[in-house]
Amino acid sequence: MSDQYVPALRQRFLEDMRIKGLQSKTQTMYLRGMRDFTLFLGHAPDSATPEELRAFQLDMKERGVGAPTFNNRLTVLSFFFATTCPRPEMKRHMRYQRAAKKIPVVLSAEEVARILEAAPGPGLRYRAAFSVAYGGGLRASEVTHLKVGDIDSDRMLIRVDQGKGGKDRHVMLSPSLLDLLRDYYREARPGGWMFPGRNRIDPISTRQFNRAFGVACDFAEIKKAVSPHTLRHSFATHLLEGGTDIRVIQVLLGHAKLETTTIYTQVATKTIRDVTSPLDLLVRREAGAG
Repeated sequence: MSDQYVPALRQRFLEDMRIKGLQSKTQTMYLRGMRDFTLFLGHAPDSATPEELRAFQLDMKERGVGAPTFNNRLTVLSFFFATTCPRPEMKRHMRYQRAAKKIPVVLSAEEVARILEAAPGPGLRYRAAFSVAYGGGLRASEVTHLKVGDIDSDRMLIRVDQGKGGKDRHVMLSPSLLDLLRDYYREARPGGWMFPGRNRIDPISTRQFNRAFGVACDFAEIKKAVSPHTLRHSFATHLLEGGTDIRVIQVLLGHAKLETTTIYTQVATKTIRDVTSPLDLLVRREAGAG
């Protein structure tokens, strides 16, 4: 929120987020949301009226703000009016939008292989990083913040420390991925971070990771609209097509709700193709009767 109006209120908001245990990335997003609301109001947000809150929502709709961003702004305001400035009556005036559910874009196994082969150099860094994302279903931020000590070769596990929602989890470490990571380690000799940045004190940024993925997709001639997160979608879909129980996939992905994981049943085309149509059953029954 703007320091022009509320330096003390902003500080209290920051403290409340820290008490809540929100990650720095989430705190930045919450501050952005409060800044937008404060600039719209032109005065301190703690004195906002229900009518001004309604006008803010109408302004977002008229500007064509998408449902995810719209709902995100209301989530921020809900936190503010529940914690920093307790005014529970304001929540009654928030109208969340129904977001269109889109099925994720998924790469074929052959397309993934082409991307890994086209990973930019020098060295094996990006090929290893992309392989971790696909081989374990990790998010880009989880790959970039992976530490050398998170690779447990004895138990054949990768520890994901403080993933989305501040949750730790384990994913499998395949023998082929372990071999690649060992080759990469012998080549790069990373210290704390598995994939260090230029100064080696910090990990590579998600921006670097995204840019390298884009380069690899260009060289691999991938025509689909993809991002590093597509590797995670492909991981889940290929597991489902291979017969892995969806509840196991839920745990590997770190989803809190099974409902989130079931989206992959809509893109597991091999599984869909293997289902026998009731029309075929009817035709076979009639043929048998004849």
